Amino acid sequence: MAATLASSFVNIFSSLNFPSNLPTFFQPFSSTPSLNFSGKLPKFDSKTPNSTQLRQKQATASATAAIMFPENPLLSDVCGFLITAVVARTTLGIWELTAKFDVFDSKLNRKLVHISIGLVFMLCWPLFSFGYRGALFACLVPGVNIIRVLLIGLGIYKDEATVKSMSRFGDYRELLKGPLYYASAITFACFYFWRTSPIGIAAICNLCAGDGLADIVGRRFGKDKLPYNENKSYAGTIAMAIAGFVASVGYMHYFSLFGFVQESWDMVLQFLVVSLISALVESLPISTQLDDNLTVPLASFLAGSLLF
Repeated sequence: MAATLASSFVNIFSSLNFPSNLPTFFQPFSSTPSLNFSGKLPKFDSKTPNSTQLRQKQATASATAAIMFPENPLLSDVCGFLITAVVARTTLGIWELTAKFDVFDSKLNRKLVHISIGLVFMLCWPLFSFGYRGALFACLVPGVNIIRVLLIGLGIYKDEATVKSMSRFGDYRELLKGPLYYASAITFACFYFWRTSPIGIAAICNLCAGDGLADIVGRRFGKDKLPYNENKSYAGTIAMAIAGFVASVGYMHYFSLFGFVQESWDMVLQFLVVSLISALVESLPISTQLDDNLTVPLASFLAGSLLF
């Protein structure tokens, strides 16, 4: 069924006549990128004028992407979207079941959703083709979730399992805040930064692993509160910085295996600084007043743009 749907979609898309003035990533690829496994990857430096071109050349010339149909990138993107959507929905479905049967405390269950969804989504990025068309197909997965969250949060669509797994107090209107900010931040990081930029990696890792672990550790071991915010603890803030940093380095190594980024000790140090800044912002009272699903990615985007 999925293969038939994918083939039909590709046939329709391929039959279209694209104007020559359309952006490149909306036009079908005319050739398959050549792979070169012998050369050494150029060092990524976002401060150089040609850093965008450098990243594109690096991904095209040296990447070992896991796309399923190298001869047909469009078909690979469609199949990648279907697989990623199934993986993401299955992951969310597992946490909906644990919430339904009260396997975990509701707060812990909500944070497990928070930690896993974005990180699992990033694991699927190598399935997509090079360029922004691959990013466009990939970000459709969290994009569809944005629409779903909006429908549930506005009361148009009823889904008690989702509400129970994502909300603090079981109110469907809560989905219009934290869960909506969460999905929007991941969608933006995916499309704008994609997998060749460490900024997107840092933002998603600090939002998912960092912020998620901060709450879990803070509730269990956070007896000593911060002097400027009695709702936050030393243990939670330290846990966030460590978790966000470790996850960032882990995904740096993961994406370097496909040639999307070049891992280096400089990048490791930059990831550490971004994670420390994100943890500090998350600990401030303004993050409680607004929402840390909003302030943490914003802090990561800003700090990453200055550092990388």
